[in-house]
Amino acid sequence: MTDTPNSEAGMSLAEMATEVLTTADGRHKTALSRQHAARWFAYRRGEAGEIPVGTANPPLRPARPEKPELLDPRDVPKRKPGSEAGRIALLHAVAHIELNAVDLHWDIIARFSHVPMPIGFFDDWVKAADEESKHFNLMCDCLESLGSHYGALPAHAGMWRAAEDTAEDLMGRLAVVPMVLEARGLDVTPGMIKIFRQAKLTQAVEALEVIYKEEVGHVAYGSKWFHFLCGRENLDPKDVFHDLVRTYFHSTLKPPFNEEKRAEAGLPPDFYWPLTDTGAQPAG
Repeated sequence: MTDTPNSEAGMSLAEMATEVLTTADGRHKTALSRQHAARWFAYRRGEAGEIPVGTANPPLRPARPEKPELLDPRDVPKRKPGSEAGRIALLHAVAHIELNAVDLHWDIIARFSHVPMPIGFFDDWVKAADEESKHFNLMCDCLESLGSHYGALPAHAGMWRAAEDTAEDLMGRLAVVPMVLEARGLDVTPGMIKIFRQAKLTQAVEALEVIYKEEVGHVAYGSKWFHFLCGRENLDPKDVFHDLVRTYFHSTLKPPFNEEKRAEAGLPPDFYWPLTDTGAQPAG
C-alpha cells in the first residue's frame, strides 16, 4: 500500500472528514481516517496544535472503489454460511458495512459541523470512525487469509440511503444510523461469531468479537447525543425517535433483539418494540 499523503497541516476537523469521504480506495480511506483521528486526539490531549471543528462541503455520496459492484439488495446473491464460499460472502458483507460506517461517522462530523454541539460530540464520532476503520481492515485481513479480498463479490447498493435521507436532519441521522442500523449489528453479530467458531476460523471469531464489543459504544453515542438534542429542545425522546424512524427508515424493526446489549447502549425496549410489525413487546 502506498503511504497516505500528509495533507493534515492547517485542516479543520470538518475538512479532514471530507478528505476521508472523497478517498475511494478502502485501505487508503481507512489509513487516512486513522491518521486524522490520531491527530485529532493528539490535539485534544494537548500534544498537537489546535484543530478547529470548522465547516466543509461534504459530497452527498462518498467516493467508492470500482469494485465491489453495487447491486440492489434483492440482486445480491444469497449464499449459505455453512460453506467456505458462504463464509467469505458473509465476511465481505461485513467489510462493506464497516466501510460505509467509516464514511457515516465522518459524514456526521462534516455535514453537521455547523450545528452548535459540545466538543465531546466530535470526540465520540472521531473515535467511532477510527474504530470502524480498524474493523474494515480486520475484515479485509480475514478475507485475504481465505484467498479473497474486498471487492471480489458484489455488495449492497442501499447502504448510504439513510445518510442521504437524513442529510439535513441531525436528530434523524442519530435515530436511524446508530440507534437502528448499528443496533441491528448487536442483534446479528453473536450468530455470525457462532458460524465462524463452528468453522474453527479463529481470526474471524476474534475480529468479530472486537467489532461486537466496540459497536455497543457507537450505538451508545447515538443514544447519548439524541437524548442531548431532545433535552435541549424539551422534547420526549421516545416519541421523537418513533416519529423519525417511521419517517426515514423504510421498513419495520425485526426481532429477535439483543435486549441486553441494546440496554447497555442506552436503548430501552419501549424505543424499538413499537416499531416492529406487531408494535407490542411480547409478554414475559
